[in-house]
Amino acid sequence: MFERFGDLPLHVLVIHLAVVALPIAALTLIVFALVPRWRWFLRWPALVLGLGALVCAFVAKKSGEAFVAAVPSLEQPVKLHQQRGDLLFWFCLAFAVIAVVAVLVLSGPSSLASGKGAKATKSRPLELVTSAAVVVIGVLVIYQTIRTGDAGAKAVWTGQLPPK
Repeated sequence: MFERFGDLPLHVLVIHLAVVALPIAALTLIVFALVPRWRWFLRWPALVLGLGALVCAFVAKKSGEAFVAAVPSLEQPVKLHQQRGDLLFWFCLAFAVIAVVAVLVLSGPSSLASGKGAKATKSRPLELVTSAAVVVIGVLVIYQTIRTGDAGAKAVWTGQLPPK
């Protein structure tokens, strides 16, 4: 199921999505947490991107495992990439949970001029802790996405490019 999309290995396609979508999801959720006046606008995109990041990381992980199973000679060269990808998946799982919590906990104004639909502040300390957790896990997701992609690119392209 995770091996191919048409004639291409699925992993090759999905990683490009992951490299773009995970940092965008993290940045969106960080802005949602840090800029209360934009929460009315970013609440649903932050939730969808937070959960989408988890789906993207899961498909990238499973398709990578299927790719290595289909081409066993890749197992050793991509070992570091696979370890970093496994850690990235766990970061994305935590990120998705934090995204759901943030959308439920963080207050913000309504998009309506009347103010109806605004979320009331539940607890200021809870908002601060949630916002801090969003920033920390968001930065970790961005950092680990870069590290994972770098390890994968080095595994594939080392020795393939012409010398400088």
